[in-house]
Amino acid sequence: MPKDRSYVRASDIGAWSFCNRAWWLARVHNAPHERPQQLDWGDQSHADHGRLMSRAQRLRRIGITLLAGGLILLGFALLAQLLL
Repeated sequence: MPKDRSYVRASDIGAWSFCNRAWWLARVHNAPHERPQQLDWGDQSHADHGRLMSRAQRLRRIGITLLAGGLILLGFALLAQLLL
C-alpha cells in the first residue's frame, strides 16, 4: 500500500530540517538511503517505544480501576459502620 504523502509528518519535518537535500533526494527522486540499517533501527526503536507506551497506558487504566474499586469498597465499609 503506497504511503499517502499529502500529509506532512513530524518525521518529514525532522528529516527536512536535518538535511533538506537528503529529504528532497529521498522524497522526490526516490534515491536510496546510504545507511538503510539506521532507518531500520529507527523504525524498530519507534515500534518498541510505542509498545512500551501502550503497556504503560494499559497499566495506568488498570491502576485507576483498582483504586476506584478500592475507594468504593471503603465507602461501603464506612457506610456499613455508620448504619450499625
